Amino acid sequence: MLRDILLVNILPVALIFAALLYLDQYQQGLLAAEVSALREQARIYAGAIAETAVQESNGAPAVNPNLAGPLLFSLTAPTPYAQALIYGPDGTLIANSRVHNGPGGAIISEPLGAPPPPGLFSRAVSFIYDHLSGSVTGNEDESGIVGQDAGQDPNTLGWQPDARTVLELTGGAQGQEIPPFVRRDDNGILLITVSEPITASQQNVGTVLLTREANEVDAAVLSVRISILGLFALALLLTVIVSLYLSRTIASPISRLAGAAERLREGRTRAQPVPEAITARNDEIGTLARTLESSAKALWARMDAIERFAADVSHEIKNPLSSIRSAIETLTIVEDPARASRLLAIISQDVQRLDRLITDISDSSRLDAELSRSKHEIVDMARMLQTLAEIHDATRKESAPVMEVDVPPGEGLFVSGSETRLVQVLRNLIGNAISFSPVQGHIWLRGRETGGLIELSVEDEGPGIPDAKLDSIFDRFYSERPSNETFGSHSGLGLSISRQIVEAHQGRISAENRRDEAGGIIGARFVIRLPRAGG
Repeated sequence: MLRDILLVNILPVALIFAALLYLDQYQQGLLAAEVSALREQARIYAGAIAETAVQESNGAPAVNPNLAGPLLFSLTAPTPYAQALIYGPDGTLIANSRVHNGPGGAIISEPLGAPPPPGLFSRAVSFIYDHLSGSVTGNEDESGIVGQDAGQDPNTLGWQPDARTVLELTGGAQGQEIPPFVRRDDNGILLITVSEPITASQQNVGTVLLTREANEVDAAVLSVRISILGLFALALLLTVIVSLYLSRTIASPISRLAGAAERLREGRTRAQPVPEAITARNDEIGTLARTLESSAKALWARMDAIERFAADVSHEIKNPLSSIRSAIETLTIVEDPARASRLLAIISQDVQRLDRLITDISDSSRLDAELSRSKHEIVDMARMLQTLAEIHDATRKESAPVMEVDVPPGEGLFVSGSETRLVQVLRNLIGNAISFSPVQGHIWLRGRETGGLIELSVEDEGPGIPDAKLDSIFDRFYSERPSNETFGSHSGLGLSISRQIVEAHQGRISAENRRDEAGGIIGARFVIRLPRAGG
């Protein structure tokens, strides 16, 4: 998203910058074309004058004003807004296309329908563009449109340069090619002047100065300038709109998410900590909002679990403490040695019960942190089942149940996890199965792979589990023990810890009853499903 935002904001500026560079090249190209055409026209004028208006004078060729004037007038007549001047090698004016002899004397002609000066809109566009161009390029000139100083401020096409300017424009009567002279008059009209030597008998007999208004260049540049300024306005508008859109869709939601996180940190919100309008979005902001919301829910769930755990621990510890206190109070007043001995036995049992309870509580409380830090490894559950069965057979008493292993031959059941904790889960389930199994009963350890999962089960031939308690047996401190077992020998945390370990391995554990064909309970079955390693 960052890349898209940068592109959206940089694109308008890049377009304007590229347009400014393009316009400078475009304007220079138009001027170069005009200068080339005008120089070719001046070359034609110089050739025509050399052929028809040059005569011998004092043994040297010279331009005849009486012949050059009418010819110059005829040549420039078809070209509107143009003026031609002929200067001699010494800089004296020989002929002017605007001046020709008539019956009553010299006649000065002006072009009909002279172009109007640039209007207010054109000047405003030029002013805005010049300042924009100057701010980008660091130059407020017209990129070469204004030429060298002529030493005079010409206002119309009928201007006549002074002697110094003539020498500059004619090359000092040497006939070499001189760069074009580009200028603007007081009305802002663009004028181009080129010079071309008149050569006869390999001698320079004069110079033609041809000046023409370049209105087409200004019109074309003005059109492009209007387009560029329109593009700039559009880009600016789009930038503002996009900025407002990004502010509304990115900055504002992130600010609201930050506020929700702050309220969550201060514990001032619980239900719907993140606005629903943000969580419903299908982009990165929505993903972030949903993640924050799920984290908040998980945090509150963990806090609720901690509160319940603390309450359960307090309740479970109070029972043996109350029994110990009662026994001690009675012991201080009893005189019968037999009764005192029984009271001391009760106190000892309760102390052992407390010790076992505190040990299991400590194990359960640090289990999550330990699993999050432990490094997972590939564990072969088939080998683990075989090893547990072998240990049981090696220590089995005659009345103890017989353990059988049912796994696919030659196949490993591989999962990723903590081998120590997975062994703990199976030992808990096997211990429960042994407790409830009849004398010389059977316990089956089964394993198989199904649907990308490793399924393990521990089955016994005991009395089974009450149907109403199939889910409750995994609750913390819940205990459903055989009647012949000593009270308090279990803390009721074994199955709860087992479920905690399995869920930390992204698995599930469940309990069910084994039934015969008639539907009667013939034992219990605990099933563990874990993701297959690499699946």
